[in-house]
Amino acid sequence: MDMTLLKEGVIVMAIGMGTVFFFLVIMIFAMNINERVLKFLGKFFPEEVPEVKTAKKKVESNDDEIALAIACAINQASKV
Repeated sequence: MDMTLLKEGVIVMAIGMGTVFFFLVIMIFAMNINERVLKFLGKFFPEEVPEVKTAKKKVESNDDEIALAIACAINQASKV
């Protein structure tokens, strides 16, 4: 196995990984700066929060229907 080829491969890998690491570090700093700028601008230009109006629904109790269904099931089970 040729050692120069292995050395060149390691160098290319190190350069590639270093480039990706450098890019990610720059991206993290840019995102932190962006967050600070948007927080600062948010004080002067706050978002409008729309009010959600919901109609109040009348809650109907269906306990009688549930009791009837249970009674029918018990009656059917006792016939078998």
